[in-house]
Amino acid sequence: MSAFKIGYFADGPWSHKAFELLIQDKDIEICFIVPRTDTIDDTLENFADKYGIDYLHPVKVNSEEFIEKAKTYNCDLFVSMSFNQIFRERLINLPKYSTINCHAGKLPFYRGRNILNWVLINDEKKFGITVHFVDEGIDTGDIILQKTYSITDEDTYGTLLEVAYDECAKLLYNAIKQIQDGSFKRIKQNTIHPVGFYCGSRTVGDEIIEWKSTSREIFNFVRALSSPGPLATTYIDNTPVKINRVRLIKEAPKYINIPGQILSKTENGFLVKTKDSFVEILDIDTEAKIRVGARFEND
Repeated sequence: MSAFKIGYFADGPWSHKAFELLIQDKDIEICFIVPRTDTIDDTLENFADKYGIDYLHPVKVNSEEFIEKAKTYNCDLFVSMSFNQIFRERLINLPKYSTINCHAGKLPFYRGRNILNWVLINDEKKFGITVHFVDEGIDTGDIILQKTYSITDEDTYGTLLEVAYDECAKLLYNAIKQIQDGSFKRIKQNTIHPVGFYCGSRTVGDEIIEWKSTSREIFNFVRALSSPGPLATTYIDNTPVKINRVRLIKEAPKYINIPGQILSKTENGFLVKTKDSFVEILDIDTEAKIRVGARFEND
């Protein structure tokens, strides 16, 4: 039996771990790798050199030139893992079994970008990973496999990333094997929910803390942007203060005062007033002098 031939559109640690699973399977052949055009991924390029795989870069995936090139590989399946170009219908349907994508979100919810940040901001107790067929919408294709993972108050953006790197690779590999052996099933997203929802990409400025938020909201916001993210940021005397960790004080009573005011110094940081109570800010990076009675501002 001939090997199952795939074209791999990929970027970053998610794709590296999946590649390591795929390359060990003698019944799968990776015919080519297409990385993102706006980043440099030395790991993928080294994989291509090591295993004699065509490394196609830079590429406009919907161009006539690339489509004609892709035809020559006669792939059974195209696989997208953390790739950032939109696939059009002609490219999607070029392989025998179409094109699939792995998305770190529980579709049809959390379509779009920066999902691991948004699930923490939204105080979710679980996050999902979904492997789905690609269509011309954004994360709207039929689901092949989906799995959910618990989120606790000990989790941060970094811990969710580590889970997602490993689990995306495993789920993607399992989906490819199901397509290869014909055991896969399609689940229409509208059978789960008729609408679902999208998340927009986060950009410069979105890291600013709004102190008029509740203590729980600020706790979630800070851990959602914690390392290796951009870090939640506030200002004092026009100097940025980057915060990597906040302790939620569950016994803190609710009362009215001025959000953003620094209430007290602690052994490890400072107590800061929020909308409803107060939190302890920890792991701070700033050149500013933080003093009790001063107020954190948005800029």
